[in-house]
Amino acid sequence: MTTTTGAIYEHGVLRPLTPLPLVEGACVEVTVTDTGVKAPSRTTPTTPTAGGLLREVASLPMESGEVQGSGRDHDRFLYGGRR
Repeated sequence: MTTTTGAIYEHGVLRPLTPLPLVEGACVEVTVTDTGVKAPSRTTPTTPTAGGLLREVASLPMESGEVQGSGRDHDRFLYGGRR
């Protein structure tokens, strides 16, 4: 099967502009032709990626005197008990 579609290169990843008829994990061969056209800037937020969400979670503080519910409260949340 051969399919031709446009794609945008963002953050090191080619993002197809249209859905592709592929199963998850399919191996493909990619030929890239630079059209010389820059993608328009987005004015609406994109759907977060798993990697982006993990980076956000990793940047949250584990413990803090100001934030109730930090990492130090982990066991209390899971198993109950006193503070």
